Amino acid sequence: MGKRLSYVFVSALALVGAIAGIATAYKPTIVIDPPLEVILNGDISPTKLPKSKLAPLRFKTEGAINRLDAQHVQPAKEVIVETDKNGTINAKGLPVCKVSKLVATTTAAALKACKPALVGEGKTDVEVEFAESPKFIAKSKLLAFNAGVKGGVTTILIHAFLKSPVSAAVITTVKVTKVHNGPYGTRGVATIPVIAGGAGSAKEFELEFFRMFTYKGKPQSYLLAKCPSGKLQAHAELVFSDGHKLGGALSRPCTPTG
Repeated sequence: MGKRLSYVFVSALALVGAIAGIATAYKPTIVIDPPLEVILNGDISPTKLPKSKLAPLRFKTEGAINRLDAQHVQPAKEVIVETDKNGTINAKGLPVCKVSKLVATTTAAALKACKPALVGEGKTDVEVEFAESPKFIAKSKLLAFNAGVKGGVTTILIHAFLKSPVSAAVITTVKVTKVHNGPYGTRGVATIPVIAGGAGSAKEFELEFFRMFTYKGKPQSYLLAKCPSGKLQAHAELVFSDGHKLGGALSRPCTPTG
């Protein structure tokens, strides 16, 4: 990371979070490396979790990318998220969606094609600036689909559809693997495609993961976690098209039970 990188925890975070569209149940992490500012937040439920046994979990993540000089936000090409070793993804037995079913589809068509594989929903704002034209915001719903498990890698497909004047489906592929990195046990790498020929940049996003399903007659949850230490942790890093990196950590309290 650049030498100027600083983690800023200011008293007005709640206000900043509200302005940026970030939920304020917890204070967000703000990472500044001028001219870039990244705001990260996340939430879990329930907060009461077994101390030693995995239980169903709902996870919500939110973020915003801003330019302090009001210029066009540069595109992010990759997002790397490491999550607590006391949480995991459980996709075995869940229906699978293939990329081919999502290419060039609207939100409604994507949901129709792959609804059985749906594991999360949210929304995003994409900032678009074409040459010699004022920038504008294109909004889309986000749909996250299970794309299967192979060789220890769980794949998630995140679908967005940007309407006129862009009119394009954007499919982000997330590869999730197990790691052994201190407090973190899972790493997800999201590869963000070129948007609107390079003129589009993800500016804000909100995505919630939660799915209950049945496998071999038993109820299952897509996300599972336990709480042996009273907290669950995560770290996110954004890699931009010019190689610049910005990242920050989050910690959320949980109450051990049992």
